[in-house]
Amino acid sequence: MALDRLRKIMEDSVRREIAVSIAYLWQHVKARGIKGVVVRDILKEAAIEEMKHAEALAERMVQLDWEPPTDPTPIRVGTNVKEFGQLDVEEEKKAIALYEEAIKVCRELGDDVTMMLYIKILKDEVDHLTEFENFLED
Repeated sequence: MALDRLRKIMEDSVRREIAVSIAYLWQHVKARGIKGVVVRDILKEAAIEEMKHAEALAERMVQLDWEPPTDPTPIRVGTNVKEFGQLDVEEEKKAIALYEEAIKVCRELGDDVTMMLYIKILKDEVDHLTEFENFLED
């Protein structure tokens, strides 16, 4: 049933948003060297934005009378800026695929409110992907 699929997607979304917000914050703290200086603020801003996504999704779940999860997906931080970028690109690609699926399910259900939320978050994730791909350029 589409409603059950949406609920599962929203739970997965909140879990991943919590995880990446922690990962990006720790990457911000751990970033070293010239490249670290360049990416530190980008990582901090992304961490804050991801936490806001988790909050918005959790609020929408409560509006739908669903309990938002509190357990994150596995948190992957890495050890250097190159590794941060590689992990972060992977995470953003996963998010984009998940959120595109959410938008399809919302259309199927006629849930314009949740769909618009996912469209806004999807735009942010595409922006993050671009930033993180730039980490990997020399």
